[in-house]
Amino acid sequence: MYLIRQFEEVCGEMYTRGLIRGFLHLYIGQEAIAVGAISRLQPHDYIVTHYRDHGHALARGVASNRTMAELFGRIGGLNKGKGGSMHLFDAEKGVMGGHAIVGGQFPLAAGLAFSHQYRKTDGICLVFFGDGATNQGTYHEVMNLAAVWKLPMLFFLENNLYGMGSRFDRVRGGGDDFYTGAAMYGIEHAVAVDGMDVLAVQEATEVAIKGIRAGNGPAFIEAKTFRFQGHSMADPVKYRDSAETEAWEARDPIVTFPRDLLAQELVTEAELEKIRASVDDEVAEAVKFAENSPFPPDEELYTDIYA
Repeated sequence: MYLIRQFEEVCGEMYTRGLIRGFLHLYIGQEAIAVGAISRLQPHDYIVTHYRDHGHALARGVASNRTMAELFGRIGGLNKGKGGSMHLFDAEKGVMGGHAIVGGQFPLAAGLAFSHQYRKTDGICLVFFGDGATNQGTYHEVMNLAAVWKLPMLFFLENNLYGMGSRFDRVRGGGDDFYTGAAMYGIEHAVAVDGMDVLAVQEATEVAIKGIRAGNGPAFIEAKTFRFQGHSMADPVKYRDSAETEAWEARDPIVTFPRDLLAQELVTEAELEKIRASVDDEVAEAVKFAENSPFPPDEELYTDIYA
């Protein structure tokens, strides 16, 4: 979780320096979800996600230096600098992309889940999405299809309360909870979990995946969370009260989890500091790697084209 936090903080700095261009959507505040959920996957499982995707990639073990280089648009990046912040792919890790189209990841995730089913593996596809994506037709269509076909698929809603600049209750008439709607499509296992508690997320994910691998069809988890930053680096966040942000920051998993570990005497402050120092060095090296990697040459325009 600390790696994701530091990586994102540095990304924000690199954006203000003009080294990262285009859009940049930070994952700060939601780290417990990526770490808790992805830690329960097997190596052959797939992940498909939205454009706030850096945290998911890092939680899956994707190289931080190549991830940073991708954000810098450099040839040493995961995708030769062609994908950028919103399109991180690493097929070897089963990370099948961040996707910029809201709800565009659902049909792709269904196809990946179907591939496991067709090949008779015990693999699953974990698809992350935000509350804003629940207003898209693909969300409802794929939920229905996944239930009908009993696809090995875990729908994971990161409900951070805001879809761009609109709070969810301004655009949703169904109340505070999304997970209850899964029953409409015949998805029996649907739960809500505290998205600021990494162990709660881990446990909920483990239970859901066990049922999916047993052939029970798709499952649904709604994690209640909050993004501490704006929707993107271009967002001045004038639409929400600072008191709301401060209340959620008091539950920051980067603060509360190590505090709990110390209280239970499971770690020492020296051990935590060693982790922090190691992460700080790794992120600094990632920036250095990205800066030293050249931009893609012009001929790269004509490679990796599907035809």
